[in-house]
Amino acid sequence: MKIDQLLNEVKNDLTEHRFRHTLGVKQTALELAKHYHVSPEQAEVAAIAHDIAKFWPEARLKTVLTQEITAGRVRSDILQYNKELWHAPVGAAWVNERFGIREEVILDAVRYHTSARTNMSALEKIIWLADYIEPNRNFPGVETVRALAFKDLDEAMITGLAQTIQFLLSRRQLVYPLTLEAYNDLVKVRAQKAVR
Repeated sequence: MKIDQLLNEVKNDLTEHRFRHTLGVKQTALELAKHYHVSPEQAEVAAIAHDIAKFWPEARLKTVLTQEITAGRVRSDILQYNKELWHAPVGAAWVNERFGIREEVILDAVRYHTSARTNMSALEKIIWLADYIEPNRNFPGVETVRALAFKDLDEAMITGLAQTIQFLLSRRQLVYPLTLEAYNDLVKVRAQKAVR
């Protein structure tokens, strides 16, 4: 799989603004991967691919999601939640099919970059955080997470997830169960480490 081919397809499928975001995610993911000794190649592929299905029509997203649910790769309840979640698992399915990306760690980083989940790999955390803190992002609290990201991945994730959950609650929106589970899991792990 050629990075240039993936990058060109992503560029063609995204708006200029979203492609600029993708380049920011790629840059941030590479910096975090270097900092935490994670494969830069895997980080680059996952970062470029993460929003590939972002602007697909709803019907196309739903078709692929239904296939992913049937295959057991996605929770069946996702269709009941915000459509903003859908492009992540669909993107993972698409880069697997279209570009032959088979490394589960990359596919999971794309699949869970919006929702997060329990027991995330370092690469998954890096892509989630890179998406959240890339240089084009500007919202209350982002600087706190940016600073934490290069000190402690888990603490950065806890803070970013807490901000995300609070944002959704303030707008009376549903919070996807995986997101709550991810937050709870990281807090539990943090508490267990503190006891040792």
